[in-house]
Amino acid sequence: MKTFRLLVTLILLAIGQEGCLSPITLERAVVAYDHAVLNALNKELLLNIVRARRHDAVHFTAVSNVAATFNFQFSAGATPPLGGFTDGTGLSPIFGASVAENPTFSIVPIEGDEFTKRLLALLDENKVILLLRQRAYIGMVLRLMAAEIRITTARIEEVFQNSPSQKSDYEEFRRRVFHLASIQEQNQLYVEPLVFEKTWKVALDSREVFEALEKEYTLAYNSVEKVYELRKEVVGRIVITNYDPDLLTNEEMIALNDEAEQGATHDLLVDTRPGYPGGDYPLHGSFRLRSFHGILNFLARGIDKDQEYDVEPDPRTKLTTVGPAKTLEILEAESSQNNSAIEINYEGRFYSIPKGRKLA
Repeated sequence: MKTFRLLVTLILLAIGQEGCLSPITLERAVVAYDHAVLNALNKELLLNIVRARRHDAVHFTAVSNVAATFNFQFSAGATPPLGGFTDGTGLSPIFGASVAENPTFSIVPIEGDEFTKRLLALLDENKVILLLRQRAYIGMVLRLMAAEIRITTARIEEVFQNSPSQKSDYEEFRRRVFHLASIQEQNQLYVEPLVFEKTWKVALDSREVFEALEKEYTLAYNSVEKVYELRKEVVGRIVITNYDPDLLTNEEMIALNDEAEQGATHDLLVDTRPGYPGGDYPLHGSFRLRSFHGILNFLARGIDKDQEYDVEPDPRTKLTTVGPAKTLEILEAESSQNNSAIEINYEGRFYSIPKGRKLA
């Protein structure tokens, strides 16, 4: 009886272990699949940068679905020991557990007119604000996403290209970005949409008044001009500033928004003023953003033909953290590299990203 009880205890322990095995295996599988998909995405991005460097067509695929079926099996039993029974209580337990996994991946090519538009369309200002609100380093964001900066001084606009082949342009671009990064380090950089009140003068008996009131407009009487006005709070364009935009008057906000509206949604307005952090090196202008295809080509040219290099910040810039010389360092070699985080082989050449740098 003692042997039987021991056998039952062992079987229960085995069943318990098998029950614990399921969630542990599932957890490891989910993490492993996530790591595999991310690693594939990193390699695909690197592959397309290399394709752009060779002037080949870029092509992307996506893992749209991962379905994994897990089969957990458990068996238990008892058998006489070798040599047979000696006292009638010599049963030996037999038990075991096994796990079988059957994964299915759905890999879909990304193509068609919609993909072409996404690839070639210039990025808009909302992409930048999403990154900067997550405390992304503005220096790297603008170096990667911006093709040029347009600086307006006394109604004269100067354009500085973010391209190392244009030495004077590139260095001015980098100095301006350095200065914005220094303001960000002081937690004094604002990247916010302008919020202002817009008014329209109307006749009280006009039909538009009643239609507008149904669309969350408010009606007010202007005693100075002796007219009725429809008013509504408007969320305008995004502006990078070294001051709180709420300090502006409503008229100043409207004027600044009208200036931003003169540019496209891929133009990001910047207005840093004297009297605020970093104001001894003021900037008024806009960054023109690249397309995703433009970013790939920028990184591709940086492999050999148009490599980025170190630029000294302006003396007025108080910057404690200076980013790397290259936005993304990609090495090209004839053989595999030992210190690479990501590496691919393309047409007999090895392209790698050193450890510590990531694509996604």
